[in-house]
Amino acid sequence: MTSTERTTNALWRAWWQQWPRWVAWATMLWAVLYAGFGLACALSGTSLLYHGGDSGVPGLGWAVMVVGALAALASGAVVLYGMGPALRVLLWGVCGLAGITAFSLLMDVITLMLGQGVDSQASAANKALAAVGAVLLAATARSDRRTPETPVRVPSAAPPLVQLGAWAGTLAFVPYAAMKLVWASGGTFAGITGEEMLAVSERNGASGIFLTLESWGLDPTALLAVLGVFLLWGLVRPWGQVFPRWTLFLRGRRVPRWLPLAPALVGAATLAPYGVAGVGYLALATAGVVTMRRGDFHSSSDALLVGWIGMIAFAVYGIALTIAARSYWLRTRPGCRTSVNGEGPSTARETIR
Repeated sequence: MTSTERTTNALWRAWWQQWPRWVAWATMLWAVLYAGFGLACALSGTSLLYHGGDSGVPGLGWAVMVVGALAALASGAVVLYGMGPALRVLLWGVCGLAGITAFSLLMDVITLMLGQGVDSQASAANKALAAVGAVLLAATARSDRRTPETPVRVPSAAPPLVQLGAWAGTLAFVPYAAMKLVWASGGTFAGITGEEMLAVSERNGASGIFLTLESWGLDPTALLAVLGVFLLWGLVRPWGQVFPRWTLFLRGRRVPRWLPLAPALVGAATLAPYGVAGVGYLALATAGVVTMRRGDFHSSSDALLVGWIGMIAFAVYGIALTIAARSYWLRTRPGCRTSVNGEGPSTARETIR
């Protein structure tokens, strides 16, 4: 490492270690912008909750403005008077509201990655802003509890039970990926052929990238499932904490904690509740309590079969990703000793041993 690189790294590290001092200001700036965004949407009649067709739910811009105003009030009070118990409760409460608002952001990200347009630009922007705000609000709520920076721990693997969860999340995607690849290769599954599924994708406005990959026998969602599994194992294995050799200038350096945690938290917050709620609905449909719409399939039973495969994959993977992200967070915290099982601070007796 050259002297310039060492100086740059030292300056960056010194600035980053001061985040408890500037994060409240950043949160207050975000809150003002978010409140202004909500006010503009409310006055213009722009819907922030889109659910197909030309329908939408008006008036949510005022709710967004209120969330932004509460966040500005709380963060501004932290800047002026410091953190207090009531302010911390308010910050966490607004953080929860922002997190709920950001739900399904992952679906919009996947849509954009595949070269397709989102259903509503205002709704997508609202989710993205809410996700940024949730992170800033959580950081502000914990800004007075940061411990002094100390050397980080040696890369370690997650406990066996967490790795068992990673295996469950991986295996849950196998039927889903197989189903998608059968369609992409021109085969038939659940009564619908690959050609019919490709026509459905074209009718629903699939992008050229999506259709090209399908024509090559590669389903984009199956490829994203592979990336999701890669992320999952990076969270539970030591290699997920250090850049590999093929990264050239970064090889051997520690991976910033936010790099895997950011997509992991977005994925977990989206897929876990989406999958669990979907499994619940499918259970009711299987029991005959509700009617399963056949959609693009030839029968409701075919739609039910495909639904079970998809929702079980999302639910199991989402839960496994949540557990793995928590384990990664605990194992990579600076200044904490590793306990016998690989997570959390150890007791004095364990340290002596």
